[in-house]
Amino acid sequence: MISQRARYAFKAMVALARATPGRGLNIRELCEQEGLPRKFIEQILSTLRAAGYISSRRGRDGGYELLKPADLIHVGSLLRLVDGPIAPLNCLSRTAYKRCEDCRSESTCELRIAFEKPYADYLAELENTTLAQVIGSSDLKAGR
Repeated sequence: MISQRARYAFKAMVALARATPGRGLNIRELCEQEGLPRKFIEQILSTLRAAGYISSRRGRDGGYELLKPADLIHVGSLLRLVDGPIAPLNCLSRTAYKRCEDCRSESTCELRIAFEKPYADYLAELENTTLAQVIGSSDLKAGR
């Protein structure tokens, strides 16, 4: 399950992807439009900015906008940035691998065997799905 922080980050990224290019959104617009808590979203935007996903401008015409096109932003990397490792087991994590303390053998571990393929399929989908695809599917379903 993804965290509330990740939910807010995705909502913010979708709103910024839909914003007028070159204009972006200021934090008030973003929070009002998406129903996001300002204090929490400020922290999330800071993380996204530090990771190079968005830029910010100060001043009267200030705001946030995507630094990369939405078709180059992958859901998996965004989720990892906000929530950390996404593997169901430490021994399956690609970014935070750690052998399970009670494991006698990874090659015969029933728990690992049960989760390995479904997790690999899930991970492949997250890593191959872009923000642009998510927005396109959403728009299609909404009849836009």
